[in-house]
Amino acid sequence: MMAQYLALKAEVADCLLFYRMGDFFEMFFEDARAAALCLDIALTARGEHEGEPIPMCGVPIHAAEAYLARLIKAGHRVAIAEQTESPAEAKKRGSKSVVARAIVRVVTAGTLTEEALLDSRAANWLVAVARAGELYGLAAADVSTGRFELTSVAAPALDAELARLSAAEIVAPEPFDALQGQPLRQRCDGFDSLSAERRLKERFGVATLDGFGGFDRAALAAAGGLLAYLDEVARETLPFLQPPLGRAADGHMMIDAATRESLELSVSASGTRAGSLLAAVDRTVTGAGARLLAADIGAPLLGRPLIEARLDLVSLFAGDAGLRDGLRRQLKALPDIGRALGRLAAGRGTPRDLGQLRDGLDEARRLHDRLAARADPPMLFAELLPTLVGHGALVDLLSRALVPSPPIDTAQGGYIAEGYDSALDDLRATGGEGRRAIAGLEARFRQQTGIPTLKIRHNGVLGYHIEVPAKHADRLMAADSGFTHRQTLAGVVRFNAPDLHEQALRVGQAGAHALAAEAAHLEELVAAALARAHAIAAAADALARLDVAAALAERAAEGGWCRPHFVDHNCFEIEAGRHPVVEDALRASGERFVANDCGLSEDGRLWLVTGPNMGGKSTFLRQNALIALLAQAGSFVPAAKATLGLVDRLFSRVGASDNLARGRSTFMVEMVETAAIIAQATERSFVILDEVGRGTSTYDGLAIAWAVVEAIHDRNRCRCLFATHYHELTRLAERLDALSLHHVRAREWKGELVFLHEVATGPADRSYGLAVAKLAGLPPPVLARARSVLAKLEEGRAATGGIAAGLDDLPLFAAALTQEEAAPDPLLAALAEIDADALSPREALDAVYRLKRLAAEQSGP
Repeated sequence: MMAQYLALKAEVADCLLFYRMGDFFEMFFEDARAAALCLDIALTARGEHEGEPIPMCGVPIHAAEAYLARLIKAGHRVAIAEQTESPAEAKKRGSKSVVARAIVRVVTAGTLTEEALLDSRAANWLVAVARAGELYGLAAADVSTGRFELTSVAAPALDAELARLSAAEIVAPEPFDALQGQPLRQRCDGFDSLSAERRLKERFGVATLDGFGGFDRAALAAAGGLLAYLDEVARETLPFLQPPLGRAADGHMMIDAATRESLELSVSASGTRAGSLLAAVDRTVTGAGARLLAADIGAPLLGRPLIEARLDLVSLFAGDAGLRDGLRRQLKALPDIGRALGRLAAGRGTPRDLGQLRDGLDEARRLHDRLAARADPPMLFAELLPTLVGHGALVDLLSRALVPSPPIDTAQGGYIAEGYDSALDDLRATGGEGRRAIAGLEARFRQQTGIPTLKIRHNGVLGYHIEVPAKHADRLMAADSGFTHRQTLAGVVRFNAPDLHEQALRVGQAGAHALAAEAAHLEELVAAALARAHAIAAAADALARLDVAAALAERAAEGGWCRPHFVDHNCFEIEAGRHPVVEDALRASGERFVANDCGLSEDGRLWLVTGPNMGGKSTFLRQNALIALLAQAGSFVPAAKATLGLVDRLFSRVGASDNLARGRSTFMVEMVETAAIIAQATERSFVILDEVGRGTSTYDGLAIAWAVVEAIHDRNRCRCLFATHYHELTRLAERLDALSLHHVRAREWKGELVFLHEVATGPADRSYGLAVAKLAGLPPPVLARARSVLAKLEEGRAATGGIAAGLDDLPLFAAALTQEEAAPDPLLAALAEIDADALSPREALDAVYRLKRLAAEQSGP
């Protein structure tokens, strides 16, 4: 047996091996140590290998999913080695033959399909990344639903695409820089665009991929790597994949990882869903709807017709509360047919999954009949409705074949409905008659033996047997009793009898044949369902889209949100905008959120916002970024009115923190993020920047902030909200035509600072830093000393002009860019020209003398 285990382990050296032994999955050697530590289960020993005890631990089959979930969450991959024959079949090959086993599946974070291992409201992406020339290809599959996407991006956009997908697992041929910190599985097989194209054609039964869209070499190479990885982990049962969907990188708003984290799109700063934008917006009633909403928020659209189509659907439900409520009630009762289909396709489906398809598709038809009567439906609505019907034959088949509530476990049968198969009904009747006959035998044996406590029982070892208390056993031990002794236990003795054996054999044979018949029917029903896999997946997608639209309409009705209006020029005009997450938190505590306007245009595209800490600058910046994102995701927005031009890239540098894993301080992280914004933002981008330049000396910080404002204004020319405590930056309003000054209002009342949270025009009159420090509980002696120091500093500023003295004499940013760079250092230039590896000893000496002469000329006499 151990030789068999080691051979299987060699196939999956990087996985923990679940080795099936009876009713347990056993682990040995280092696998056992790792699993025992992770699962907090007992580590034992069994036999010896090379003179050492073999570490061992195990988990019961019936609870394996719970243990798998913990191992996968801890970052392990688990290979499943199942018995491929019964012990009886193994004995036919020889008395000492080991039961044959084979690895049937490798369980990884990106290839899960089981309900118990997945979050019903989150997608589970497996992503393959490949490089071809200057492009990176990404192939992403959620094998639990079959969704399959291909795209390719330039290197600067790779981070944003990976952040959008938030993959559970990534495979790549090499550890690309952008994959640092990602759940990477490095492998080289399959990342070949030519073989990938051939495999895609074979898998989807087409002669050309043109019908799916144009895929470049990078995307195809990634697809090849993904398919090869799925072959490896799924073994003989490949998961269901829908035809590949080409996702153009320029088809959705680019949002990098830092911006997603800053805006808390799907996860809050505390690492939970609660407190995120997604949690504040999500009113979906199905798991599929929740997953689609998360995808929409993660990738807002750039195509105006597509955005308007989504908004039209939301408007339909927003304007008809009765329609919306009825739809949501029906959707809430629906099973997750997309994931049920995924389990069936992966070979891990159950009768209950078929029952979910039956019930879900039947309810989809009813939903269609209810909605189809709408006059003049929106375009997207009209496109979705036809996918909900056309499944009548399958629903009828499953309705006739399955019991109303099919079980998960097939071992006991009972999932095929009575009347579907007359032969099966006869077998069940035979079994039923046999069991009734056995019950009659029990009464007869009691009368025959005079033992009123005699019982006929059944277990997996002895089958049907007669059990009597030990004190009555002698009567049945007699040679002429007609009973055969089977087993003696403490207090009871067990026997058999010819009549019982005959009836038990009849029941057993009928039961075995019935189970085989049900298993054959189950296989036929699964095949029938999979024959319509793509149509079922389309219905699941349509139901999810309807759920999202109705949920967004519900959220809009709750919060008084408005439909955004899009224009072709770069503007951003918001009336009474609000932050949805902060507003919810304030409402829960009985407080009111103060709404604010924002008006950015081509002639006034940069707002410089000043004001005290705690005044609401960061909230104002974030709420406008979220409004832009929600609008392009196809949602109504938290405002009284919203008019905006499309945003191609969204950047947020608000609230940076250090990154110890990469050796970066808070200031370094801030500078990296700011550099990325300046390098990538276009005229159509939307940027929010908060406190740029903090974390270093005042002079350095002001200089950096000054230069960044000028660069955003003159070079990027994008819509930007820039919050700062450097009041010296307000001088830029006199130099930069498209910059305007704004502040968050605050007032001191009877010695206390009152935050008004209102954004007004003009610069703040002062920073109120000491007042905020007092609110924070700084001790009075410290505050008094701070006031004294501040008074002296302000006296010095009045006398010298402060730290911004002389800045008015600076040339404009654009002019500074055209100034000639400093002349290169001749000594460094000569040194750079030397190829040290190619010099002979004589040439090296001559080079040293030449460098000394240059150094002497530079230093002068």
